[in-house]
Amino acid sequence: MATTTPNLWQRLFDRAPSGYRPGVTLEHLRRNLGVKECQVLEVGRARFALAGGLEFEVRERAEAQLLMHLVLCEFRLQCRASSEGTVRLDAHHRGAIRRTGIGWKQKGGEAGLADRIRQRLEQDPILFQALMPLDFKRLRLERAEGQWTVTLEHMGGSEVVNRMPAFRRYIRISPQQRDLLLTALIGLKKLLESL
Repeated sequence: MATTTPNLWQRLFDRAPSGYRPGVTLEHLRRNLGVKECQVLEVGRARFALAGGLEFEVRERAEAQLLMHLVLCEFRLQCRASSEGTVRLDAHHRGAIRRTGIGWKQKGGEAGLADRIRQRLEQDPILFQALMPLDFKRLRLERAEGQWTVTLEHMGGSEVVNRMPAFRRYIRISPQQRDLLLTALIGLKKLLESL
């Protein structure tokens, strides 16, 4: 019984939510972003390329809740690191009512790296001005095996699916948020490649 219980829990909670349509939210996002260069890698995962040489992947992630589920799109950017070592940093907006800055939580790795990134970020007005109004839910920077990985989950570009009452709604990324998102990805790549 003890060996079957974890397998039962894994089967119950690791499966896709009922009503989840893989790839549909990503297709909405592709049209919403307006990026011409898009290559579907698999259902629910695609690679986008901008004219300036920036490439990033987007992956759907379904999150089950009681009588509903969310389909979130996770932007993933990889670039080379100029130094070795591992580190993981999570960013968040500071300020309870109005945003006052970007805060960092370092979860292991090289000591003081979060402070160096914060200082460099504040010295880059374009990147800082893109991140402050950007409506991200999660922003993580990880360095391992000689490369940086940026994972950004925007509040838009997602779908809400409810079972009772039944409805399905795509939450689009506004044109302003789209520009801020792409500017932030370009700026983060430039910043991280120099660290």
